[in-house]
Amino acid sequence: MSKHEIVFYPVANGDTSQVITSNGRRILFDFCHCSCGEDPDDPVIDLNSTLKEELSAVERDYFDVVAFTHADKDHISGSTDFFELQHAEKYQGNGRVKINTLWIPAAMLLENATNDEQSEEFVILRQEARYRLLEGKDILVFSHPTRLDDEWLHEKLKERGLAVTARDHLFVNAGTIVPGLSLANDGVEVFCHSPFIKHCDDGDIIRNEASLVFNVRLDADGEYFDYLEVGDSTWDVLEDIVATTDYHGNMDRLAWDIYNIPHHCSYLSLSDEKGGKETIPKPLVEKILLLGKPNSYIVSSSCPVTDVKESYDQVQPPHIQARKTYEKYINKVGGRKFLVTMEEPNANQPKPIRFEISNSGISLIKAAATGASFLASTKPPRAG
Repeated sequence: MSKHEIVFYPVANGDTSQVITSNGRRILFDFCHCSCGEDPDDPVIDLNSTLKEELSAVERDYFDVVAFTHADKDHISGSTDFFELQHAEKYQGNGRVKINTLWIPAAMLLENATNDEQSEEFVILRQEARYRLLEGKDILVFSHPTRLDDEWLHEKLKERGLAVTARDHLFVNAGTIVPGLSLANDGVEVFCHSPFIKHCDDGDIIRNEASLVFNVRLDADGEYFDYLEVGDSTWDVLEDIVATTDYHGNMDRLAWDIYNIPHHCSYLSLSDEKGGKETIPKPLVEKILLLGKPNSYIVSSSCPVTDVKESYDQVQPPHIQARKTYEKYINKVGGRKFLVTMEEPNANQPKPIRFEISNSGISLIKAAATGASFLASTKPPRAG
């Protein structure tokens, strides 16, 4: 029997999730190691130790794919200390974890940096991505804006005596299946929703607008399940995605069994108005919420979202108004639960949220505070 796993890690207002396929492929989305997690009394997980222990248990020192949805700190923090990078020896060896294939949005190649920012992690990752792209291996870049060609890539390729089209095969456009993984061979395929070329070609790069958005489809012995993995997209980007997806007849790629909601339960991923008691989603964003399947889950990678008076005036996410909206829609579609990474199984000792996916359905593997696990829920297979 095929069994896949999706794991969400409690890294405060940060993102790290992992898809582990039945044949052992590992896809890591974002990486946020918080130094406070190294304190055993802090509820934030020690992500470095956790991931290395998980890899060691299966005798690995690599991920098949590491995808950085964008270059904000809460999506890359600690990555340049944890991963082995090919572009410089000082980032190699010493127990670093290898990345077989790096996935990045084109915006990460284009970002400018001042002299004071040269040691910042986004600059180091930009150097790594540029190196891999020029070498022509171990990377996929999402969207192919002319700005990238004009400002950097074509000149560098010419310096190497290469045609300006020599790296075109390493670019993936929105609305296509990502190469390298397949339902037939791996039980998983990834459909790219965003970024669009306009996110990088129109003026200044805004990381959230240009972040990666994927449909991850898993095949469990003929039963198909969809994980909607969304970077920190705002409501207007999500509306663009819905309109474009609908136009091309691909709305099934926005259906979800598990929805990793964007930007740590921010109301700005639903609307430009927070609302008093709850956020009213924009019409096309509401379409995504209504595409949840029966027995589905919504996951907020965030700090606890508490329903107390002070929360309604909170400026930074998570926002209680957004939580109430997501809970409303998970009930509307017959879903199971809205989960918060820093609340499971409780806010004092959160543990990774683990889902097991098989042809009998999605099972939430609840972790007790002591570290023991048990099967919390499952669902029968769908007909057809």
